[in-house]
Amino acid sequence: MIIRESAEMYLETVLVLGQKGPVHAVEIARHLKISKPSVSVAIHNLESEKYIIIDEEGHISLLPKGKEIAERIYERHTVLTEFFVKIGVSEENASADACKIEHDISDESFYKIRELLEKLN
Repeated sequence: MIIRESAEMYLETVLVLGQKGPVHAVEIARHLKISKPSVSVAIHNLESEKYIIIDEEGHISLLPKGKEIAERIYERHTVLTEFFVKIGVSEENASADACKIEHDISDESFYKIRELLEKLN
């Protein structure tokens, strides 16, 4: 399975929701505002490709290669959100814009933005 933006979103969502407790498909659907059947298909695809594991109680956990992708995307989201807020964008718009850009920004541009933020802090 080629990791696409939608798969990255699912993995990032599992990471974020997992910080609060066990993750189930219904919470992912609620968080992403999509149908549970759509989540179910995606989750089973991610499981078959060994990005996640689903236990007998339906708890969804990241496996190492899924966690690596989720952490990379989440870092991009947080850094881009911080960058946009620092240049005067509202927190709500900053987060929404970061979500759109985090999947497509080049490594070079992302690293330069992160470097700039480190200098500013």
